[in-house]
Amino acid sequence: MTAMAEVRRRPTIREVARRAGVSHQTVSRFLRDDPTLRPQTRQVVQDAVDALGYRPNLAARSMRTTRSGVVAIVVPTMRGPERTIEAAVEEARARGFRVEVIIGVDEGAEELSLRARDLLDSGRVEGVLSVAPINASTDRTGAVVDTGEYDHRMRAVEAVSGDADTMAALVRALAELGHRHFLHAAGPQGWRSAKLRQQGYLSAIEELGLTSHGEPDGFWEPAHGMRVVAALDADSPVTAILAASDLIAAGVLFGAAQRGWSVPQRLSVTGWDDMLLMRYAVPPLTTVVVDRESAGRHAMQRLIAAIRGEEEPPPLATRLTQIALRGTTGPAP
Repeated sequence: MTAMAEVRRRPTIREVARRAGVSHQTVSRFLRDDPTLRPQTRQVVQDAVDALGYRPNLAARSMRTTRSGVVAIVVPTMRGPERTIEAAVEEARARGFRVEVIIGVDEGAEELSLRARDLLDSGRVEGVLSVAPINASTDRTGAVVDTGEYDHRMRAVEAVSGDADTMAALVRALAELGHRHFLHAAGPQGWRSAKLRQQGYLSAIEELGLTSHGEPDGFWEPAHGMRVVAALDADSPVTAILAASDLIAAGVLFGAAQRGWSVPQRLSVTGWDDMLLMRYAVPPLTTVVVDRESAGRHAMQRLIAAIRGEEEPPPLATRLTQIALRGTTGPAP
């Protein structure tokens, strides 16, 4: 029994937090001897530490007092933001940092936020760059920046990427080709980028006096685009479907082929992202080209400036989106 007790799993900081009825960040502050911690809070954490026999990880604690030279990049999946990540990694390495890429498959904002907090509290990394929206308060143990690719908090990217303006310009381009009846295969409305694209679509529809036959939303996957086309009546007046991503557009093209609708003679289709494979579709997909490399480099520059206590770099001066008209769009039938 004694031998088993000797090798039993050591209690974690989260177990201490649960016993004390506080957050694990508060326990981290206690272990760092934060002078701003209230005496009452300090006592309940000390009682929990004593009761559990908690011993701090000395290696991790020592890393908090020195520079680890490591930053982490947190992504929901590797499907989509590869170019942003590659550029961010290159920028970090050029500035003397090593990089860990953490892939949170099927994890939402709450789980990703927890990962970011744990990384920073461990002392393994000095900062976290997230490609998805997170909310990671770290009690000054490190810096957190998101790229703004899917969330409104990265003002420098959002201010120049112009998702709404670009989508509106795409509607206008199709209107000039004679299209009057539209449908928007929208992305998930919990994502800032999807909302902006839908807003741009609707504003242009209203401005030009066009007709929208719906803005069904779904996740960034071909199945959503297939469902959108399948839901249309055989005699639907819709002649243009604007998809919120290339993956959704791929499903639209597949759904149109299943129904025997030629593209672009019967139906014009557009996407968003300029995925390499869709340039070689038959016909090649009209889409929005996004400069994700500049977004990734700028986000990493912001993170490193925050880590070093330096002034934030100026907003990007160039537009990050442009329309590429290709073979899936043509004059209205």
